[in-house]
Amino acid sequence: MKRFFKPIEKECSAKKPALSPSKKDGETTETSSEENSKKDPLKFVTWNANSLLLRVKNNWPEFSNFITTFDPDVIALQEVRMPAAGSKDAPKNHQELKDDTKASREEKLILMRALSSPPFKNYQIWWSLADSKYAGTALLVKKCFQPKKVSFSLEKTALKYEPDGRVILAEFETFYLLNTYAPNNGWKEEENSFQRRRKWDKRIQEFVLQCSGKPLIWCGDLNVSHEEIDVSHPEFFAAAKLNGYVPPNKEDWGQPGFTIAERKRFGAILKEGRLIDAYRFLHKEKDMDCGFSWSGNPIGKYRGKRMRIDYFIVSEELKDRIIACEMQGHGIELEGFYGSDHCPVSLELSEASSDSEKREKKNLDE
Repeated sequence: MKRFFKPIEKECSAKKPALSPSKKDGETTETSSEENSKKDPLKFVTWNANSLLLRVKNNWPEFSNFITTFDPDVIALQEVRMPAAGSKDAPKNHQELKDDTKASREEKLILMRALSSPPFKNYQIWWSLADSKYAGTALLVKKCFQPKKVSFSLEKTALKYEPDGRVILAEFETFYLLNTYAPNNGWKEEENSFQRRRKWDKRIQEFVLQCSGKPLIWCGDLNVSHEEIDVSHPEFFAAAKLNGYVPPNKEDWGQPGFTIAERKRFGAILKEGRLIDAYRFLHKEKDMDCGFSWSGNPIGKYRGKRMRIDYFIVSEELKDRIIACEMQGHGIELEGFYGSDHCPVSLELSEASSDSEKREKKNLDE
């Protein structure tokens, strides 16, 4: 591959930071001939930041060092908790940060400065935001790996946004990348939380079944632990209650994310969509130190209680290209969590072989 003449710049660096795409409808900006020659991304990070602004204010040097060292091509963020642009009771621009009040302008400035500095200035960013400081996702892609299209709903419609900004879908030359922040299952039926999660799972299942023509890489906080091996204390989570409440359906009993109903639906999505859990594909045994992405508060009954709810899920045709998939945090003291209650999860793929490229091209042509 060619390199820029300036030795201090990395191969995928760019001269000016661009924090949001300049084209409408989710299309990307034009790229140079050198950028167009780049192949699709191979290194990915997903992270529930639990408020990106708080992470910038309190933990940014540590996270920045991690990004500099790992050097991912794509960074998928969830729970960014930045409100979308637009005044109260007015239509929102879900791809722009709110800046119509003094407080929101100051917060936006803090965030933009952080994302305009190394190593993040080498990435282009897309936002999918809620109306308020709730949920929200972001996708950072190195400028030399520009997606063909970016949309913000499971219907692949650029102008439509999921409520709370829970979806970003990027189409690359040889695969789709889906970044999602799944709604929490909740505890009580009467609050409609169970129904909301069932509806979400049904839509995800429909999406993966219709996502033909290209392999899928699905990442994010999926808010479910598939098997007992994916939680530190299965009996604790299976028996968990909120204020003593017991749901009428036994399959809804327990910790949100570890109920039988959620786990069954997740398993069906993987099976029917012919999808592989990249981490579990490589790590067959339970790892009590590094095998979980979410950890409870170090103080209280959840101390040392952990779950794996952040994933990289890939189409079966990509499984032989999985080099590594790792939880980047460890221990009950939240080392490597960078202030969040979630740690980053990384995925590395090998380049497609000539045979697999031919198969993928054939699938695209059909």
